[in-house]
Parts: sequence; structure tokens; C-alpha cells
Amino acid sequence: MTGTADGKGPAPRRRGRPTREETADGPDTRERILRTAREEFAQRGYDKTSVRGIAKAAGVDPALVHHYFGTKDEIFAAAIEVSFEPALLLTTILGRGSEGIGERLARNFLAIWENPATRAPLLAVIRSALTHEAAAKILRQFVLRQILERVARDLDVPDPKFRAELAASHMIGIAILRYVVRVEPLAGADPEQIVKLVAPTLQRYLTDPDPHA
Repeated sequence: MTGTADGKGPAPRRRGRPTREETADGPDTRERILRTAREEFAQRGYDKTSVRGIAKAAGVDPALVHHYFGTKDEIFAAAIEVSFEPALLLTTILGRGSEGIGERLARNFLAIWENPATRAPLLAVIRSALTHEAAAKILRQFVLRQILERVARDLDVPDPKFRAELAASHMIGIAILRYVVRVEPLAGADPEQIVKLVAPTLQRYLTDPDPHA
């Protein structure tokens, strides 16, 4: 029989797979935790959100959150990924080759931000990244490695990382000014007007032989 060091009471809970009592209600639990995490990050930002707080809001034990997602950084990254759906986004952007890729990238990126369901957690991501290095690092890794670098590599052009950074700086800059700072007239501009103006620049970044020119 196990117990505490003085022989009284139950032994401390061990790390690892949660017990049956901690696993709540089955296959939908992971999705509920992730949905709750997105809401918590959107409302509280990165700094003020905790694994314990996410677990409480989702109605599960914190051990279950750790079981499915690991650390707070990892669940933050998962919240970003579910907003962007990178596999679907990449298929849409790359599906017709290099011609028109700048337009497709701009249109799909803005569509994610224009959707109220995905905008709120992304606002939390951007705001957190502006003030917290851990959040900024997660965002950098996701945007560059999961989306833009893969786009550039698929196009088989020189300097894929440099090109990805140029495209990322352009689109994230637009997101900050339009949705976070809300600078006019950009904040009130029609999305199609923005696509029309920025698509040629993105096209050049991603496909021209010399993007420095």
C-alpha cells in the first residue's frame, strides 16, 4: 500500500496518463479543451491564461489538458493551428501552381481574419506576440515553418526562408494595422481592394528569380 512519507493519506498523484476519473466524457473532450483554450486565450491573452484555468473552464482535470496538449505553449500553438487549418490552406494556395499564388495567399489569409470565429483567437495571438516573447516565438514558428516556408519550398525557388519572411512581414503587418490597431483607411477597406493591391508584391516575393530587386 502506498502513502505519504509519514504513512498517512494517499500518495501524491504521479505524472503521466490521466486516470479514468480524470478523462471526463470521451472522444469529444480534446475538442472541448481546445475550443475552451481558444476562448481563454482570446479573452485573457497569453500571459493571463493558465493550464489550470483552461481545465476549470472546460470542466476537466488539469492532468487531462497536459495529457492531450502538454505545456501551455503547446496548447497555444494548437489554438493557432486550428484557426489557420494549415493543411487545407496550403492545398488551396498551392493547388494551381505558382501563377496567381500571391493573390490566393492574400485572399485566404484575409478570409481567416474576416471570419469572426477565427478572428478572436488570432487577435489574442497577435496581441500576445507583441508583448510576450514566448507567444511571439510560437507565432513565428507556426507562420514560417507551417505555412510560408512550405509554400516557398514547394515553388522550388532560391532563398525560401528569406522569401517566407518577406511575405510574413507583409501579411502580419496588414493584420496588425487592420485588426489590432485599426488604422484607417486600412481598417475599413474592402478585403478585395487589399488583395488587389498586395497580391502583386506577394507574387514577386514568392516567385521572382531575384526577390531583392
